[in-house]
Amino acid sequence: MPVAELPSRHPDPWRAATRHPFLDAVRDGTVPAAAFDTWLVQDARFVSDLLAFQARLLARAPRPAQAVLAGGLVALVDELSWFEEQAAVRGLDLDAAVLPVTAAYAGLLGRLDATDVGTALTALWTIERTYLDAWSAARPGAPEYRGFVEHWTQPGFAGYVAGLEAAADGVPAADADAVFTEVVAAEVAFWDMAVEAA
Repeated sequence: MPVAELPSRHPDPWRAATRHPFLDAVRDGTVPAAAFDTWLVQDARFVSDLLAFQARLLARAPRPAQAVLAGGLVALVDELSWFEEQAAVRGLDLDAAVLPVTAAYAGLLGRLDATDVGTALTALWTIERTYLDAWSAARPGAPEYRGFVEHWTQPGFAGYVAGLEAAADGVPAADADAVFTEVVAAEVAFWDMAVEAA
């Protein structure tokens, strides 16, 4: 089963993850700056965890998947630098305490290290596809958040997600539906954290 079919197989969880009230608030400008900043700091922590997970996945991935994973790692390193720039502009401490939802997501990434490569690739595709679709739904974004929305909806990111889709399809997961719904639930919890911080 192609991974692209997973969102339509699980429409309610997918909608919850990609049409979340936090994203609506970014689009219409009603999210408080402090709540957005809390989410931004935690997202930077998540990206650091994702970088480590993806590096480990690259080491065990089949050759056809390695190029897209390696390119993604370079992009994640650049993304962490971008987070540092944003934190400096907004006066944020990227070493702030990790919130429980962020720690739980890191735990999920750690558990994925023990799964088959296909499951890990499907999980990574799900993470990035959710992010792309979620931020695309927030377009164009309120003026104060528009730069963030534009950053996370660049055409190059869509191309990367397409590459991950091909990689995941090349190595079928043991249970694609199960890992998809688990990752989507983690994404919803991450958006919820931002709303609760408001």
